[in-house]
Amino acid sequence: MKVFKKGLMYLVILFALIMVSTAVAKIQYHDFVVQATPVKRLCKTRSTITVNGQYPGPTLEVNDGDTLVISVVNRARYNVTIHWHGIRQVRTGWADGPEFITQCPIQPGGIYTYRFTIEGQEGTLWWHAHSSWLRATVYGALIIYPRQGSTYPFAEPKRETPILLGEWWNANPIDVVNEATRTGGAPNISDAYTINGQPGDLYSCSSSETIIVPIDTGETNLLRVINAALNQELFFAVASHELIVVGADASYLKPFTTSVIMLGPGQTTDVLITGDQPPGRYYMAAQPYQSAQGAPFDNTTTTAILDYISAPCPFRGTPSTPVMPTLPAFNDTATVTAFTQNLRSPDNVSVPTDIDESLFFTVGLGLFNCPPNLSSDQCQGPNGTRFASSMNNMSFVLPSTYSILQAYHQGIPGVFTTDFPAVPPVAFDYTGNVSQSLWQPVPGTKVYELEYGSNVQIVLQDTSIVSGENHPIHLHGYNFYVIAVGFGNFDPATHTKKFNLVDPPMRNTVGVPVNGWAVIRFLADNPGVWIMHCHLDVHITWGLAMAFLVKDGVGGLQSLESPPEDLPPC
Repeated sequence: MKVFKKGLMYLVILFALIMVSTAVAKIQYHDFVVQATPVKRLCKTRSTITVNGQYPGPTLEVNDGDTLVISVVNRARYNVTIHWHGIRQVRTGWADGPEFITQCPIQPGGIYTYRFTIEGQEGTLWWHAHSSWLRATVYGALIIYPRQGSTYPFAEPKRETPILLGEWWNANPIDVVNEATRTGGAPNISDAYTINGQPGDLYSCSSSETIIVPIDTGETNLLRVINAALNQELFFAVASHELIVVGADASYLKPFTTSVIMLGPGQTTDVLITGDQPPGRYYMAAQPYQSAQGAPFDNTTTTAILDYISAPCPFRGTPSTPVMPTLPAFNDTATVTAFTQNLRSPDNVSVPTDIDESLFFTVGLGLFNCPPNLSSDQCQGPNGTRFASSMNNMSFVLPSTYSILQAYHQGIPGVFTTDFPAVPPVAFDYTGNVSQSLWQPVPGTKVYELEYGSNVQIVLQDTSIVSGENHPIHLHGYNFYVIAVGFGNFDPATHTKKFNLVDPPMRNTVGVPVNGWAVIRFLADNPGVWIMHCHLDVHITWGLAMAFLVKDGVGGLQSLESPPEDLPPC
């Protein structure tokens, strides 16, 4: 009998452990159907590429430690891939998503299942198409809650609301980029910005669908703000309400209070907002930050409404105009700088110090001379040229026969080379009056190799070629510490002294200031091929990208997993 009881007790304990384990980490299964859907905005209906017929697409909600298994079925007429922006993809680079970098695209009629586990991340991320300009409408929030039994490092908010800032074209965005590629000129600007897919009250035929965000007197809510716009950095504010910034790019921050935030495409910011104003209706609004002088942009404002539940019924039933926030001027770089300087990790962090790879990358625009085989209407850039962009004078060209990761894994030659330069081929006054002899980059498909476990520092230096601009630079597969930003040309003799090696913010997308620089550091502990690119899609279209090839370390836990059997063919 005692043996039976002891055995029963062990079974109970084992069952309890299984239940705890199941509660801590789950496997979530989702189906994403990429399809054309009629969507009406700005008085017009057009066929729009969506996921599951939704614009924006479905929100994914997971806990740290969960595994996602997402089957993507392509019923659209374009090739497509999905990128899980900010997910580390530790050893699962085949699921990262950028076309021709880690996979060939899912062709019309095809299916691919993305499988990956969230490891040591919590906060706000997002997912989006990583093929051509499909991400204009193919995107959604990816929210990572703390592990079961854990909590936020701040008081639990009463409500949480994803705020996805987007960009809308009345035309098909694929047609827009294809026309720009044909002409060599700049693409047409968007027709509106959106909040959760809706332009808001200030645009035609839009007021009835304006997004309403509820709040009640005295409660504190969490806004998870995501800049999903294709080509525009955006200011965001809520009328009469202060924002307490507590996180960015799924990393917590030392809380600070501000009236406005700025996000580049790809970036996320978590803010707390308290219902401490007279009950009523208040606009939350986003409008552009445009740092490139003379470049055309969509200078409009998207709005949603913060609506107090406790407002008197007669007030809530009237069409009174909500209070509008005061937003900075479109070229207010000083406000952007002040906001950026407030970003700090909540505690002291372990920044890599013994640097193995010290890299210096210029980022910026360029111009290709018109090839003799093209007509003048195919060279509509400045003075009969074609727009380009580059890193270290290399204008990145995507492969078309294999992805770089496939070519590396299978030893297929001729797809890429490993000679991406560690420094610019020519040193010059990067933010000064640059000789036009340096304006034409060299096209190529080059990667930079990193040994597993190496400590990497990169100086990202904007240039004034064509025009200086704030570039949101995103690195796939990694988070990194932003240890310094500044203006002018980076000078190691003076600027190294300003490095924050104590509590720098951790990001996956860094804003390189207009005519300035940023310095990032990370540990290369994730094997695979990882693209680093400007998240202004017009710039990656022109070639502002490169890729790191991080070699396997020692043993299975430091090596890339084998490719899945259903990896899409080329």
